[in-house]
Amino acid sequence: MERERESGTGREPESGTRREPESGTRREQDWTDGHVARWLPVLPELDPDVEGAVTRMKKLSVHLMRVREQSLVDFDLERHEFDTLHKLAGRSGRATPSELATDLDLRPASVTGRLDALEKRGLVRRTQSTVDRRRVDVELTEDGRATWLGAMDMLGDEETRLMRVLSKEELVRLNSMLRRIMVVAEQDGGAAWKA
Repeated sequence: MERERESGTGREPESGTRREPESGTRREQDWTDGHVARWLPVLPELDPDVEGAVTRMKKLSVHLMRVREQSLVDFDLERHEFDTLHKLAGRSGRATPSELATDLDLRPASVTGRLDALEKRGLVRRTQSTVDRRRVDVELTEDGRATWLGAMDMLGDEETRLMRVLSKEELVRLNSMLRRIMVVAEQDGGAAWKA
């Protein structure tokens, strides 16, 4: 549903201005409240709670994607370079090219090109396997790990900033409710993807 941008009322407050409403006062409004109010007269059968929840999840996802993209710019990384460093880090900083190809769902030749570029930048290095001399291992360099962590930290800091508005109990409840929704979404391979 969320099709157009709101100009004017219903905007999210500037960062750091969020206050919990006092007892008996009106709750804060966000962009989605205006969006739902605008569409209810047009689509009277619209469930405002479903539309509100789905639109907020979508907008939050887009916001975090933009933060991630900015972190890539700040750390001079292309998305595919970050993905490769991320998968390598997820294997404790060392993997074979074929393991990375599997993790990235790519052909081995595509991974070779990525590794060439990352190695030129000093973010990974290839070494002969200590187990099998015919095999090559890829490992994160110190610079590669620092670059990956820096990009991850930017996103993590924003995630923490956003979730701080919830108490620990609320966050646990939110996580549990989202898990229930995702279990349904992932049934029959619907929303399943590789981590």
